[in-house]
Amino acid sequence: MSEEFELDTVDLTRRMEGAVASLRTEFASLRTGRASGSMLEPIQVEAYGQMTPINQLGTVNVPEPRMVTINVWDKGMVNKVEKAIRESGLGINPQLNGTIIMLPIPELNEERRRELTKVAGQYAEHARVAIRNLRRDGMDQIKKAKANGLSEDDQKFWEDEVQEMTDKYIKLIDQTLEAKQHEIMQV
Repeated sequence: MSEEFELDTVDLTRRMEGAVASLRTEFASLRTGRASGSMLEPIQVEAYGQMTPINQLGTVNVPEPRMVTINVWDKGMVNKVEKAIRESGLGINPQLNGTIIMLPIPELNEERRRELTKVAGQYAEHARVAIRNLRRDGMDQIKKAKANGLSEDDQKFWEDEVQEMTDKYIKLIDQTLEAKQHEIMQV
């Protein structure tokens, strides 16, 4: 006889929530025409021998709706931070003023808005793939348990459980994408 099989749904849920959280972080980096300090979060700078987030090299402020400023603490890092921003693909042209880097956020045109919605769609698809991979992991655990004597009824129960979780998180990703695309297309 087999031992009682118990799928670790808590771990599976935690990992799926991590995929959605990662998607939200990526969405925060997409600029929507309004200044936001979070748009700089994904940018890493080569500093002191390792890749470092910008917010660990200076103070990020949003003094007005169309401006982000970074007050870099180490004068020697200013050019590296500026270069990282230029190469990030955000489409922002940094302006230097001593140790302060100013990032004027230009108004988005229709074409750029459409491009950003496509990028948001790609981010969402990566998150869906991550969720489907986690679903596959869960199903593999169930198959192994089946090989070790798990009943067909129990197998069906756990497969339905994993599929329910997958559907829930895919729906959440779709809702998050829809909200982001609406935000990007707002003028």
